[in-house]
Amino acid sequence: MLMTSFLWNAAPALSLPDLNAKLHPGDSTPWTILFVLTMITLLPALVMAVTPMVRLMVVFHFLRQALGTQTAPSNQTLLGLGLIMTWFLMQPVLMSVEQQAVTPYRAGQVTGWEAIDRGSIPIKMFLLHYSREKDLALFTAAGQVPRPAKPEDLPMRVVAPAYMLSELKAGFAIGAVLYLPFLLIDMVTAAITTSIGMFQLPPVVVSTPLKILLFVMVDGWNLVAGSLLKSF
Repeated sequence: MLMTSFLWNAAPALSLPDLNAKLHPGDSTPWTILFVLTMITLLPALVMAVTPMVRLMVVFHFLRQALGTQTAPSNQTLLGLGLIMTWFLMQPVLMSVEQQAVTPYRAGQVTGWEAIDRGSIPIKMFLLHYSREKDLALFTAAGQVPRPAKPEDLPMRVVAPAYMLSELKAGFAIGAVLYLPFLLIDMVTAAITTSIGMFQLPPVVVSTPLKILLFVMVDGWNLVAGSLLKSF
């Protein structure tokens, strides 16, 4: 009892406001935790919906099919490359979100909903820049949204799916262009092997090494990555 009394008297006294501050943290803390957990759950869908990830993955898939290498590079390798390129392309947008929304929210200058509204503006501008007017009109009519005075007035529920459709079209267009040279190699190889009577050897067995060799000689990965980066 004496030791307990000594420690209690020796401990620094806490005033009532200090005790309340320790027991009840800032009002924004629970909302921050809820927002972070929600964002983690929706992160894969958000990455595919509001970033260049869709176009990159479609092009990489077409390229792998054109080369004839079914599992090389692996899905994990292509996904990692796509994520790194997406981070590189989205860095200016993320910096704008940091300056306009995250920093004021951390400083307590705006509420959580205001931060979300501010942070969505740079993302919406990025999506509108690469969305086709035809796709925007499609979802505007489907959602029965009144015709806006300017594209920036469209809600995200219209802009995000329109952007995804536009990115799918762009990815398929780039993939088709990539596919044509390798298709030509397949046709020439098939014609040569058929003309010399090599029916026991499938033409794809001969054309696949030729396509890989051509792709390596022209530094194909550098050309593909450079073309994709320049398309944004």
